[in-house]
Amino acid sequence: MKKTFYLFIFLVSFIFSLNFSINAQQKLSLLEVIELAKTKSPRSLLASNIKKNRFWQYKTYLSNYNPQLVLTGTLPNLNRSIQAIVLPDGTQAFVNRSFVNNDLQLGITQNLAATGGTFSLSTALSRIDILGTNNNTTSYLSTPIFLSVNQPLFQFNNLLWEKRIQPLIFQESEKKYKEDLEEVSVNTTDFFFSLLNSQIIYQMASRNKSNNDTIYKIAKGRYEMGKIAENELLQLELSAMNSAQQMSQANLDLQTNTLALRNFLGGSNVSTDINLEIPMDIPEFEIDENLAIAQAKQNRQAFLGFRRRVLEAERDVAQARRNQQGVNIGINGSLGFTQSAANLDQAYQNPRDQQLLSVNLRVPILDWGRQKARVQTALANEEVIKATISQEELNFEQEILVKTRLFKILRDRLKIGLKSDEIAQKRYDITQARYLIGKISITDLTIALNEKDQAKRAYIEALRVFWRGYYELRQLTLYDFENNLPIKN
Repeated sequence: MKKTFYLFIFLVSFIFSLNFSINAQQKLSLLEVIELAKTKSPRSLLASNIKKNRFWQYKTYLSNYNPQLVLTGTLPNLNRSIQAIVLPDGTQAFVNRSFVNNDLQLGITQNLAATGGTFSLSTALSRIDILGTNNNTTSYLSTPIFLSVNQPLFQFNNLLWEKRIQPLIFQESEKKYKEDLEEVSVNTTDFFFSLLNSQIIYQMASRNKSNNDTIYKIAKGRYEMGKIAENELLQLELSAMNSAQQMSQANLDLQTNTLALRNFLGGSNVSTDINLEIPMDIPEFEIDENLAIAQAKQNRQAFLGFRRRVLEAERDVAQARRNQQGVNIGINGSLGFTQSAANLDQAYQNPRDQQLLSVNLRVPILDWGRQKARVQTALANEEVIKATISQEELNFEQEILVKTRLFKILRDRLKIGLKSDEIAQKRYDITQARYLIGKISITDLTIALNEKDQAKRAYIEALRVFWRGYYELRQLTLYDFENNLPIKN
């Protein structure tokens, strides 16, 4: 009868401790926390801002290939001064100068990517007013149309190479943004399980304290009846004291990890009281290694980066070889019409032809092998880059293979961890009940308690490793294997 009474007290206390540990608030799942991190966390906002910055950098690059319409002028330029001028006989004299000059020019300029030259079309008007003591003299200079071409010959055409490289850089930024968001998922998983582990440990510590207090109270009654020795009672008292200390430490860890997750998610966006849900739904899909590698090559920034780095190396070699030739010729040609007159109307009547042509030439005679050395340096760098990229590709494929093969192992380990946790919990419940009716010693109860707690911690750790591996695999491939779709953000 007494054994039944003690068992009844234990069961009531155990149920009370379970009810006490349940939080009435709605729990957050791992997926909900990850979605919150992707939209509100400082890291996701930083990734979004970096993406915007790179987008506008690309728009700036594209503008180099579009016509530029510019209006320039000086309105007005007043000059009242004494200046030295050269007289017809070659001597100099100081004279008073007093004039106002105004000029305005509207021009459109277009870069020629195919040739590396520049084409421009403009119109201009200038007016000069000579300020005298008696009267002022005004004259106009008009240029109704003026066509100019600046074309370098035998020189490196950077515009042509940029048209091949810059689009790759922009595509890299798009893929990098997706990778950054998946990295947020990986980091969120770590913060999530750190807090989840703290919550579970706190619940276990609270439950253990309640159970140990109950067992200690029952043991005191049994000790007074001479059913147990004083040594066993002291051991139970020590266990109750240790449970209180463990509960205090668990509460501190809970508060610390809650603050860490809340700060990671953006602080003000998250409630101060976060309650997490254990992710029990484990994906059962299988991952094909060849599919993972193919998707990584198609979706990842790194593989675009490999192509871009090879192009940049080839560009440097082309530039060094072009410079090795040494001959730089630039042709500047202009064609248009111009006229000057004392009034504005006459300045546009009967315009005269205007042609300008210049050829600039630079030919190095002796450079002591400088350009040849630069070419060889560029070629050596190209070989180093290609060899490095080849090794990086192998390493990347190997990392994906390891992750895909490890994923199945982690899932099997998780199933074992879940089963071990269930068995350890049942064993502890049975051991505790048997101790209360005097069938086993306190040593067996302590061992069962420790194994129960260890199994629970091992299961939560297995969950953390599995889900981290899952999101790492998504980050490595930018592919959603559960839905068989590339990741789009």
